[in-house]
Amino acid sequence: MKIAIVCYPTFGGSGVVATELGIALSKRGHEVHFVTYKQPVRLALLNEKIHFHEVNVPDYPLFHYQPYELALSSKLVNIVKKHEIDILHVHYAIPHAYAGYMAKEMLKQEGIHIPMVTTLHGTDITLVGSHPFYRPAVTFSINNSDIVTSVSESLKTDTQRLFDIKRDIDVVPNFIDTSQIHQAHTDCQRALMAQDDERIITHISNFRKVKRIQDVVEIFHRIQLEIPAKLLMVGEGPEREPAEALVKSLGLEDRVRFLGNSNEIDKILCFSDLFLLPSEAESFGLAALEAMVNKVPVVSSNAGGIPEVNVDGVTGYLSNVGNIAEMALNGIKILKDDDTLNAFKERAREEATKFDINHIVPLYEELYEKALVNV
Repeated sequence: MKIAIVCYPTFGGSGVVATELGIALSKRGHEVHFVTYKQPVRLALLNEKIHFHEVNVPDYPLFHYQPYELALSSKLVNIVKKHEIDILHVHYAIPHAYAGYMAKEMLKQEGIHIPMVTTLHGTDITLVGSHPFYRPAVTFSINNSDIVTSVSESLKTDTQRLFDIKRDIDVVPNFIDTSQIHQAHTDCQRALMAQDDERIITHISNFRKVKRIQDVVEIFHRIQLEIPAKLLMVGEGPEREPAEALVKSLGLEDRVRFLGNSNEIDKILCFSDLFLLPSEAESFGLAALEAMVNKVPVVSSNAGGIPEVNVDGVTGYLSNVGNIAEMALNGIKILKDDDTLNAFKERAREEATKFDINHIVPLYEELYEKALVNV
């Protein structure tokens, strides 16, 4: 098949999943065309099976805000015609499914009928899409997609609750490429981050308010009172500065390191002992899955799709949002001795393999075939 993938080219979960999906599809013999405004951060290599098409938005003084949806839909029309694309796979309802629908309609006028698969990732539904201003456009985009998928049962339920959906939603979870995780490392360079008697605790996110970054610091503060530990904070965002201020006020400057955005996530997780994810909302919890596949147990909230990934008492623990005291106690339970920690590490890895990319990509291929039959 020739597949056009529309996504955000950023460090966010949806962009990562869309990029990894496209790479995996190319390895299975499909021709994949990424269509977005910048080359995706994880798309390091282009080849005869992977192509990137940049969407340029001309700067017209007439427009107060430049019309990205218009530029994207026009670009899609041109790419479908030039490369004889079989199917569109758009990630996010708006603006991508909306632009995809407009491209479909323009192509239809020329006798070209192309199906569109829309994958819902979370904020397009729970944050942006639920705003009354955008709800009609989101509802329209979902109902006019040929196939709709969500990354978790939780997100599917939220979508059906928030919108007047007239079509089925298939749950296809996010995934991880376990073959890319090199557990054979003999030296994770742990000594660069901590002493031999210290545990290493990690948090990775975009540092938005929904991630409850200050809760991460508070949980760590309580854990390190009982167990020698260091905290690695990976990512950038508006909550970084308040978190740094809290670290200073608690006197933790020598125990907390802010590393910013990183392309070495696996290396960081390689020497991590515990992952903290106290989010207020998560459509899936991809960061938790990435931790687990690297044998890092997770202490998290029970929000959204996280319980579909982090199994309470098996791969880590779940608590109600904001229950800092319980999360800290759970962290101490996991970290208290090597035998307990190692048992959680092994179970985390085992559970993560259920989400291996080789189990998930065929589910998308089946949906593509279904869409092509019904177009």
